[in-house]
Amino acid sequence: MKGNVTAGMTIRFLGNIIAAAFLGLITFYLFVVLGASVLGNFPLIGRMARYVVDFLNEGLFIFIGWFFFFVVYLVLLQWRRFRYFGEVSEAVMHIAEGNFDYKVPVKQRNEYGDLASFTNRLVTQLKTSMDEERRAEQTKNELVTNVSHDLRTPLTSIIGYLGLIEQDRYRDEVELRHYIQIAYDKSLRLNVLINDLFEYTRMRNNTSQIRLVTFNLVEMLQQLLEQYRLTLEEAGMKGTLQADLNRVAVTGDPNKLVRVFENLLSNSVHYGKSGKRVEARIYLDHAQAVVEISNYGEAIPEVDLPYLFDRFYRVDKSRTEHAGGSGLGLAIAKSIVEKHGGTIDVNSDTYMTTFAVRLPLAE
Repeated sequence: MKGNVTAGMTIRFLGNIIAAAFLGLITFYLFVVLGASVLGNFPLIGRMARYVVDFLNEGLFIFIGWFFFFVVYLVLLQWRRFRYFGEVSEAVMHIAEGNFDYKVPVKQRNEYGDLASFTNRLVTQLKTSMDEERRAEQTKNELVTNVSHDLRTPLTSIIGYLGLIEQDRYRDEVELRHYIQIAYDKSLRLNVLINDLFEYTRMRNNTSQIRLVTFNLVEMLQQLLEQYRLTLEEAGMKGTLQADLNRVAVTGDPNKLVRVFENLLSNSVHYGKSGKRVEARIYLDHAQAVVEISNYGEAIPEVDLPYLFDRFYRVDKSRTEHAGGSGLGLAIAKSIVEKHGGTIDVNSDTYMTTFAVRLPLAE
């Protein structure tokens, strides 16, 4: 690219020199012819002109006259470029003062026009980078604020109940064990919050290692539903699995992907109890394996669906820690699925809510 620009500038400049030399020669010839005819009517001026020519030597006189017109034409041919260069310089100075919405005018199809175009592209990319940096900073501030709030809530309870125990402010051993149990439950929740935050940060910063193996997705879901059987029974629910095939092979990290489906099943248990059942379905769609987790509980409002996979987003803002998770589960699930080249989405109506995970089939 640099060589092309240099070659273009050189060719244009040489072209201007040749044109100026040719036009200067013609103009000087016409000047001499016209001057001879005019000076014929003024003998005194004619003799003086002849004396000057004899004094300078005829060859030198021709060269000086041609060179004069050559310089004039060269300046005229370059003037438009000089003026445009001045406009580009002023525009760049205006942008350098922080006016990133300003555009350098692209008026000529030469190296200065290319410079103006490249400058506009640079400013656009710079502005985009600055906007992304501002969004990243805002995201970081929101993350710190949300994390501080979510961590402070259980930590405050732990400190409060342990403070009561430390001050012997309990009636009997039963109340003591009750306080200890509450502090322990809050500690478990605090541990979940910290682990989810750590995992989310690792996934977002691409520091979480993905161990790729080929495994049977149907077998994974069967084992997972068996592990959740007792949890489902305690919630008064029943889990079923429908699969078109006995084996659906995908390549990925089983430990990461099982967390995705654990999160979806956990959500179904928390928010789909009224439906009494959770259904998992596996089928093929072209070169993808599709896993759908459905529950028949309360519908998710349509206005909340686009934000469901955002970090710390909860559909019911009034949900407390007893009903809701860390607010990072679905965000982590989305990051894991996307790192496996898949997608995750959700549909919800008054009948049922379905999360669909799409993963590429193993080659």
